[in-house]
Amino acid sequence: MTVRRILLLGVAAAALLTLGVWLGGIRLADQPLLPDRGASWYVWKLPEPTVWTRLSAWAGYIAHQLVSWGLIFYAQTRVRTYSRTLHPINVVALLANLGFIVLHQVQSQVFYDGLAQDVSIYSSQGSVIALLVVVLLMENRRRGMAFGRPAPIKAEVIGFARKYHGYLFSWAAIYTFWYHPMLNTSGHLIGFFYMFLLLVQGSLFLTRAHTNRIWTLVLELLVAVHGTLVAIMNSGPNGLWPMFLFGFLAIFVITQMHGVGLSRRTRWVIGIGYVVAVLAVYTWRGLGSIHQITWIPLAEYGLVAVLALVLWGGLAIAKAVRPPSPSGSQEKDPESAGRGAGRT
Repeated sequence: MTVRRILLLGVAAAALLTLGVWLGGIRLADQPLLPDRGASWYVWKLPEPTVWTRLSAWAGYIAHQLVSWGLIFYAQTRVRTYSRTLHPINVVALLANLGFIVLHQVQSQVFYDGLAQDVSIYSSQGSVIALLVVVLLMENRRRGMAFGRPAPIKAEVIGFARKYHGYLFSWAAIYTFWYHPMLNTSGHLIGFFYMFLLLVQGSLFLTRAHTNRIWTLVLELLVAVHGTLVAIMNSGPNGLWPMFLFGFLAIFVITQMHGVGLSRRTRWVIGIGYVVAVLAVYTWRGLGSIHQITWIPLAEYGLVAVLALVLWGGLAIAKAVRPPSPSGSQEKDPESAGRGAGRT
């Protein structure tokens, strides 16, 4: 199949699976829940969990996670070559994810609870933020960090992130997927559709579909759509939705739109349109709160800097304690390794 057909089928499958979540959620809509206790409280969990409700969620998550990591490791060590169509291991990964999606649906119907019963809601949100931050780091050389200009990040740091990012991304998607019961509230449906797309992306390792620039940019931008819609649903038009919308779009204007071949004129039009939209919305809401749009960019770019320093320090320590290589041997450039078999 062509890259375009693979991705279109992936989107169609995600839509059908989301429809399945909506249908399955009808039966769960009357589940008694505890009152909302604020921003750090996750409403959709059983008032009186049992050992079996907890075990069902954690066992499903752990099995899903281990299978995913095993498939990534197999692809990196046994397949190692990129293809314009699917490898057999990609078919296995897609079927495995489909099987665990069905399992989670059954688990939700029988036991209701997800991982949310035992871990903070911020851990779920943080896993997605970690994914976005690593993408910014990995793509630094291709599209830059600020208006096409790369940040001064060592090549070996970017190479390490490219080589091993699949394991982190797999954790972020699968952990978030099992965090929530499969309910049919608007927020859950939007979130599950996004998670299904990420699971499709995670199954397409070592294919050109996996590295398609437009596709990966869409996946990055969907977090702005999800965050904005959920904020409106939870808090109404007077809530913090502009912070999510313009915060994530600021990263698009500063970084993401410079990696897809847009002309300079087009980028100027997008940038000016962004500024006009920000001024229009915050003139209505009050310019005193316009600083809200900086919170998400400052957090993500700050985390990129922290992550780059941590990886640089860790690699430097590993290099210092590593035994010297045999005379005449040369170590493989980590960034070139990341561009090949390591990218998942």
